[in-house]
Amino acid sequence: MKVLKISLIASIVCSTLLGANAFASSHREAPNITRFPTLDSADFYAFNSYEAGREDYVTLIANYIPLQDAYGGPNYYAMDPAAVYSIHIDNDGDAIEDLTFQFNFTNELANNNQGIALMVGPADNQRSVSVPLKNIGGITAADQSAANFSESYELTLVKGPQNSGSATALTNTSGAMFHKPLDYIGNKSFGDSSAYASYAGQFIYEFNLDGCASPGKVFVGQRKDPFVVNLGKTFDLVNYVPVEGDSAPGAGDQGGFPGGITQSVDNDDLMDKNVTAISIEVPKSCLTTQGNGTIGAWTTASLPQARILNPNAKVGKTEVNGGALTQVSRLGNPLVNELVIGLKDKDTFSTSHPKDDTQFADYVTHPSLPELLNILFKDAVNQTLGTNIETLAPTNFPRTDLVTAFLTGFAGVNQLEMVTPSEMLRLNTGIPAKSRDMQSAFGVAGDDLAGFPNGRRPGDDVVDIALRVVMGRLCYPIPVNGTDTDLGLCTSDDASVGNVPFTDGAPVDATMMMDHFPYLATPLSGSK
Repeated sequence: MKVLKISLIASIVCSTLLGANAFASSHREAPNITRFPTLDSADFYAFNSYEAGREDYVTLIANYIPLQDAYGGPNYYAMDPAAVYSIHIDNDGDAIEDLTFQFNFTNELANNNQGIALMVGPADNQRSVSVPLKNIGGITAADQSAANFSESYELTLVKGPQNSGSATALTNTSGAMFHKPLDYIGNKSFGDSSAYASYAGQFIYEFNLDGCASPGKVFVGQRKDPFVVNLGKTFDLVNYVPVEGDSAPGAGDQGGFPGGITQSVDNDDLMDKNVTAISIEVPKSCLTTQGNGTIGAWTTASLPQARILNPNAKVGKTEVNGGALTQVSRLGNPLVNELVIGLKDKDTFSTSHPKDDTQFADYVTHPSLPELLNILFKDAVNQTLGTNIETLAPTNFPRTDLVTAFLTGFAGVNQLEMVTPSEMLRLNTGIPAKSRDMQSAFGVAGDDLAGFPNGRRPGDDVVDIALRVVMGRLCYPIPVNGTDTDLGLCTSDDASVGNVPFTDGAPVDATMMMDHFPYLATPLSGSK
């Protein structure tokens, strides 16, 4: 597993070098998941809540259904009612979930699943005809009667392994059902962005947790995709120079690497995309019931093993599902499956579990992406700088720096009580959160211990971070509480370009998000 994470990090850095943006996300990361877009996990976040007054809480966000065009009507982006979407917590370090929050969705049309119908035709020849749209008029926070479609969900907590643990239904403190807002169809349907935000805000619920003194919060709904990525150029063999071209990001002076990419929102291919977020906020004390206060977390989506299609499909009766629950997607740290795991094993990784990650060890101990990056850029770098660098790829094998950063965590920072190398986000719940305006987008590498890879916040630039770490940044001293510190994992001789400011040129920071739950910004409108 250490090897796996190392490979992951290396490939992430490579890919980041090639195009850092791709690092943060898992959009369409494996062949099979492209056939199940509603179960495709795009990004996963775990962080100590930084909303004022919520310092004793942890927020976990699992984004699904990536690459949503805001105008994608008439059906937009509903969750799969046959699927189980899960957020898993390991709090003792054995790489097996101790807590799982499960989400099961139900889709319904208005009027007892018959939908809204209009009387069409003259008085002597009228027909009641179902409308083809998900709403027939404006929708506001106060009046949702024009909605023709709704989604609700059940929230369940499983203690112990998901398939054999003890399951308890979690209830809304108001006694009502949990519902998901309609996607942001457009301004004629919802008014402006602030009106949609007011409408969607009604779908933030508190829920009760047995044995927990305080309730949690939950929200499921469409959000602006928080991930930024130079997606097209990155996967076109990194069709740009992935090093900062200015003397400092945003300086605009072309004083950095000759021909290097500079920071611009135009480099973000996801700037016009939405995503569906599953967001929960839980008191820290209810997550850290075992161990040392550090947790590991990841998300999965699963389907029943068998699906028989109805040859005469009707609303709510499109297929019959049965058999054992089977995992289809999985995501912890960003970009593992995209850039570390070989093509032949991507579907296997999607269906695997952290405790079994040793099967991917070769991808971590001898990662291929740094070598690909070296092949693509070494000659150009040497020609541009007049140097004779033998290899751009780090030479320390095994990559203990990557194993520490992504598979085991750092002792005293985000390492669980029991160390089981495995792929998951690790968060020390005891490190205080930083307010939105005080966060460094570079997390731990930016002298901010509350950020990635100590968990992941929406404003952490994980692409640039991962890229630099994969290319050997941890082989050089990094700032810890303001003091440059040698981590002793490797040396500068092991990483010829480990101190180079690699970037994909697509900036992200916490100011692009909200400063309160559910943190991710209001989605883009499908129509102005």
